[in-house]
This record gives sequence, structure tokens and C-alpha cells, in this order.
Amino acid sequence: MASNHLISGLDIGTNHIKVLVAQETPQGLKPIFQIQEKSRGVRRGVVVEVDLVSQILAEIFSKIKKEIGQKIEGVYVNVGGSHLFSFPSRGVISVSRADQRISEEDVSRVLQAAQIFSLPSNKEVFFTLPKEFIVDGEGGIKDPVGLKGVRLEAEILAVGGFSPYLNNLSQAVLNADLEILGMVPSAVASAQGVLTPQQKELGVALLDIGAGTTDLAVYEEGDLIHLAVLPIGANNITNDLAIGLKTDIEIAERIKIEYGFCVFQGSNKREKIDVGEEEPLVFSKKQLVKIIEARVSQIFKEINKELKKIGKEKSLPSGVVLTGGCAKLPKIVELAKREFKLPVKIGKPPKKRELSEPSLATVWGLVLSGEDLEKEKGPSFGKGFINKLKKFFKIFIP
Repeated sequence: MASNHLISGLDIGTNHIKVLVAQETPQGLKPIFQIQEKSRGVRRGVVVEVDLVSQILAEIFSKIKKEIGQKIEGVYVNVGGSHLFSFPSRGVISVSRADQRISEEDVSRVLQAAQIFSLPSNKEVFFTLPKEFIVDGEGGIKDPVGLKGVRLEAEILAVGGFSPYLNNLSQAVLNADLEILGMVPSAVASAQGVLTPQQKELGVALLDIGAGTTDLAVYEEGDLIHLAVLPIGANNITNDLAIGLKTDIEIAERIKIEYGFCVFQGSNKREKIDVGEEEPLVFSKKQLVKIIEARVSQIFKEINKELKKIGKEKSLPSGVVLTGGCAKLPKIVELAKREFKLPVKIGKPPKKRELSEPSLATVWGLVLSGEDLEKEKGPSFGKGFINKLKKFFKIFIP
């Protein structure tokens, strides 16, 4: 393949590592290659064995080079794990020009002021999202350049994590001879991959149920207002099935995928599956659903607690969008509607038939995030802000 500008997303998950390579075309981003390998050395979204993850990444990107005929130099990578935290921050400056017209330099200064954080030595910020500018007390401004004012404020949402875990992730990627072009929280990447601007404007909760964690991102008026990561996911369902059905993890995972439902319906038929040399395993559908429903309901109840913290329980017009591998469980939407008392739908990358799996939301969102960061044109809130965010990213990338 001839050399073209490519954008690559790297999703390092608990059970799988996924890479998507897309090419920029006049018609938009075109996915040209995707690969998924079994993950090792990752626990609940956190890299715990750096060398093992680096080895897997090196093998993956060697395969990609052979397939597309081009070496991938840099990637946009997700950051997961329940160590993540978010908080709002505000910067304030006086407008510098005598005519009181706000300049790009003023915007740069107020953003720097908003990025002054006081954190414990083992915590650090790796990602920020702008929310609004405020000029002389008037808020909701996306691009203040050219406006007249005396006092300029910027409000941002900062996302940070536990430094040793962030260092492990960075080192695993760098040791595979890759440059980190940006680090994006998994929930933010998934939201970028499947949510529409209208959903973000009206108010929506993105719920990405992965293997080891469940990620929540809440948007309102176009802005990210809350982010949380729960240390519970689809693997917990598998573990419950292994205990409840008295079988091993591999068989429990197979049962979950082939027979699993979140809501019981129909007859209580008994199923029988071959488990090798032992006697066949016999279980009832009702028993199976009871185990799955209990764990998924628990996840939803914990998410409802997060929504209640920010006053958004049962009050998001665009409802809840489910994504991640667990979103494929039959009847999960029905159960979610019952628990959240809100509209619920499955989130998939739109208009991309080859990316129709909910589990690909994060890696597609990483590519889209990369495209946004590399755009030279676009709305002023985009162009000016993107350039500043690119510089800001470099501060935290080793």
C-alpha cells in the first residue's frame, strides 16, 4: 500500500488488545485494517506486566506492517481502570490588550491557568476537556477570540489517574517502539465512537461494559460532566456462572455467550452441553438467567448511584447508550430500561458496517479522537483548542 497519512487507535483491554488503522480520505476516515489479539498482563483495564504487554504489541504491529506495507509510528491509546478520577478546574486572567479584544494569547494564558492542579505526588492529570469560556461573567462561550471583555475565565474537566499505572501503560507502548500521540480515557473514546452531537447536547450516559471494568461518561449541553470507572464487568458474570453452575471458567464463558439472557422468558428448558471427558453439564435456562440478571442489575445499580451523585438519575433525555462486549447480551436493553427508567439503546459506530460490533466503540473512538487532534481546519473552538490540547498532551507523555 502506498504511504498515506494513517491514524491508529490502540485499545488495551482486560481480555483483548485491539488496533484499528484508518486512512484519511476526502470522504472522511476509512478503516483499512483492524486486528484483535488475546490480552495478557492486563488486570481490570490496568497494565500490570509491562514486558508481556509490550511483547504482544510488538507482534501485533509487526503483523500490521506486513499487511498494509507501512510501519505505524504512533498511536492514540486508551486509559482504563478504576484508578481514574475527574474534577473541574477553572482559570482566570485579565485581558491583556488595551482595546479589551480577547486574543489567542489570552486564550492560551487562561487555559494554562486552568491547568494548574494541586494533586498528591502519586496522582497526575493526563487528559483535559474544555467546557466553556466566561467573559465578564457571561458563560457558555465556546470561542472568545475577538470578543471584548476585561476578565476571561476558562472551565475545563481534568481527568487523571494513579501515576504508576499510567507509567506502566506508557512504558508498555513505548517499549514496543511506538510513539504515544494521545492518551484518552476509555469512556471518552467510546463516547466519541458512538454518541451523536444531539445526544451529547440533550444529556446522555455512555455505559461501556467491558471484561474487567464498566466505564461511565455523562454528557450534557455538549460537554463531558462526569466520568467514573467501576471495577466490575463481564468477567464477573462469567465468574458467577462458574460458581453457580459448578464448572470451569472456559465452560462458563461459553455458556454465557451461547445461552445467556438478561431477562427470563419462555419455558424453563434444560440445556445440556458437552464438557469433555466428564458427564455433560445440565442446567436450566431460569437458573442461568437468574445468575446473569443479578450481576448485570448490580452493575446498573452502581451506575445509578453515580448518576444520583450528579443529580442525573432518571433525568437524561437521550437516556443511556450501552456499548462494550457485554452489550451483546440478549435482553440487556430490556433490563437496563427497567433499572434506569430511561430510554436505552445499543451504541455502535455509525455508518461503518465493518465496525458494527459494540466492542469496537473504544478503538474507533480513539481514531476519531486522533482525527480531531490532527485537524488543521474546523470551528475556532476546534482549531485553536486542538492545537493547545496537542501541546498540553505533550506535557504528560513520557
